[in-house]
Amino acid sequence: MEAPRFDPIFTPSALTPPRLPTLWAALGLIVLYFALQFVVGSVAGLVIGLVVGFRHGAQGGNVMTQMHALLTQPDVNALMVILTLLVAAGLTIHLTRRLWPSLWPLAMPPGFGFAPARQPAFYAIAALLGLILPFIGGLLTQWLAQGHEVSQDIKQLGAMASPALRIPLALLVMTVGPLVEELLFRGVLLSSAMRHVPAGIASAITALLFACVHLPDLGFLWYALPNLLLLGLVLAWLRVQSGSIWPAVIAHSVNNALAVVSWFVLVPPG
Repeated sequence: MEAPRFDPIFTPSALTPPRLPTLWAALGLIVLYFALQFVVGSVAGLVIGLVVGFRHGAQGGNVMTQMHALLTQPDVNALMVILTLLVAAGLTIHLTRRLWPSLWPLAMPPGFGFAPARQPAFYAIAALLGLILPFIGGLLTQWLAQGHEVSQDIKQLGAMASPALRIPLALLVMTVGPLVEELLFRGVLLSSAMRHVPAGIASAITALLFACVHLPDLGFLWYALPNLLLLGLVLAWLRVQSGSIWPAVIAHSVNNALAVVSWFVLVPPG
C-alpha cells in the first residue's frame, strides 16, 4: 500500500500564524536605527581622532585639539557618515530579518512588501514622483520660509568632500538609505499601524514620524516639515497601492539623487 502523503500547507508549522510587529516594536526599531547612527558615529570619530592624535605624538590637550580639527575636515566627516550608515543599516536590516522573516515577501500589510508590484507601471510612476516631489516640496518650503535659508547637513557635507568619498557617499544615500528607511517606515511601522487604524490614517502617522525624524538634519526648521510630510504620504501611497515596497524605495532613491546631484554639478570636484 502506498504511504500516505501530507500536504505541506496542513503541517502544524504552516498553521502557526506569523509573529507580527507591534507598534512599540516598530517604534523601538526606528529609535534603535537612529541611536545606532549616533553611537557608531561617536565611536568612529573617537577612534579616528585618537589614532591620528597619538600617531602625531600629541598629548593631553593637544590630542583633543587635533581630534577637533580632524573631525571638522569634510573627508573625515564623509568617511564617518559612510561607516555609520553601513553599520546602522546593516544591523537594523539583519535584526528585522531575524525578528519577522515570514513577513518580508508578503505583498500587503502585515507583510513588508518585498515582492513585485501589482503592475510594472508603478515603477515608472514612482520614478516620476521621485523627480517631481523635490520641486513641489522645494517651492512649498520656500514659500513657508519667507526668504530664510534652508540648508541640509548632508548636502553641505557631500559638496565639500573629495570625489573619492563623494561618490561612495552618494551611492549610499541613493541606495542603502532609502532601502532601510522604507523598511522601517513603510514596512514595519505601516504594517503594524494598519492593524489598528485604516490605511489612510496609518499612512499619515508614518509620514508624520518620517518627517519628524528628518528635522534634525534640517536644523529643526518647522517650514521644512510639510515637504517631508508630503514625501512620506506619497511613499506610503505607493506602498499600499502597488502591493510592494519597491516603488517607494525607487521614489525615495530618486528624491535623494536629486538632493546629491549638486555635489557633482554645482560644486567642482577636488
